[in-house]
Amino acid sequence: MDDQDLLTRAVDKVTPLDLAKKKLTGESPLKLYFGIDPTGTKLHLGHSVPLRKLRAFQNAGHHVIFLIGSFTAMIGDPSGRDKQRAPLTREEVLANFETYKEQAALVLDFNNVEVVYNHMWLEKLSFVDVVNLASNFTVQQMLERDMFEKRMTDGNPIGLHEFLYPLMVGYDSVMLDVDCELGGSDQYFNMLAGRTLQSAYGKREKFVLTTKLLEGTDGRKMSKTYDNCIFLQDAPNDMYGKVLSVKDDLIVPYMECATDIPMREVADAARKLKEGSVNPKELKMRLAREIVTLYHSADAAKAAEEEFQKVHKDKGIPSDMQTVTVEKGSALIDVIVKEKMAPSKSEARRLFSQGGVRVNDKEVKEIDAKVEEGIVNVGKRKFIRISLS
Repeated sequence: MDDQDLLTRAVDKVTPLDLAKKKLTGESPLKLYFGIDPTGTKLHLGHSVPLRKLRAFQNAGHHVIFLIGSFTAMIGDPSGRDKQRAPLTREEVLANFETYKEQAALVLDFNNVEVVYNHMWLEKLSFVDVVNLASNFTVQQMLERDMFEKRMTDGNPIGLHEFLYPLMVGYDSVMLDVDCELGGSDQYFNMLAGRTLQSAYGKREKFVLTTKLLEGTDGRKMSKTYDNCIFLQDAPNDMYGKVLSVKDDLIVPYMECATDIPMREVADAARKLKEGSVNPKELKMRLAREIVTLYHSADAAKAAEEEFQKVHKDKGIPSDMQTVTVEKGSALIDVIVKEKMAPSKSEARRLFSQGGVRVNDKEVKEIDAKVEEGIVNVGKRKFIRISLS
């Protein structure tokens, strides 16, 4: 990836762009960092976008720092939240990071990354230090954040400690004294706070790079609640099938943000889709092979494609289908949720109403339907065999 791709591919904003171009054309490697508060334990392709950008800078020979919010995660990032985030203990943060690191290592080479923890400096700040930090910002600046505006409109409280969050992550930039901070577009306000503080404390001038938001397979926010995530640790067959279910208008964003497919090929795919000169399924198969290869292997991608053809084109059933023993008279919707064929009852009801539930190849729309012996499939990818007790 050349310098142009570093600043454009899967990138939402670069602020200021002139500074970024100047630093990249300099003789010295850049010092940049990406910070995370490890509040969850399961990573999906949306999480991979900033990680892939970090890996691109790593491959280009720049000094990459991975910052763990061991202090800030105990406060809670208000970004994108319409309610206060529940704080975590230090033990929970560190345990989450171990799981996070295992998955992030599928993208990032941690043998060539400096890992730091922000409790090392944040918990040492005195009250005077915090007041001095706060003097660099106004209440009006904080209230401009869209999630705070929404909370006030909705009558939801804003914790005073949440105003301090941008100060804390901004102070990370002061301590690391970086050329660039990289993160998701939801972190733009926080990263600009770091740019302000680096200047106020006489450090080097940094630029901010935000990556694009990758939507879930159905076009909604990628979330376990919507059952629209492609997880980094999904099995090859499941990963391949999920990619094939991506909405057509997401093919190009997925190619750009989640793969190493050359940008000239991505642009060609966009042109053909616009012209209607290509079957979107062909591009999805190309995309699915690429993604499964990235997180598993080329052989796994080939096997997953063959399995998909068997199940969907040839109307076969999966070779690895699970058999579940269920008590006669049980509600089908309860079995579907229990076996994780849908993430929640509300989502299962939606699947019933949209014709997404079939038993022995017959559509079932009755939400109160009872289980039958045979094969249940939900959507295009999820199958189980029911045995009644």
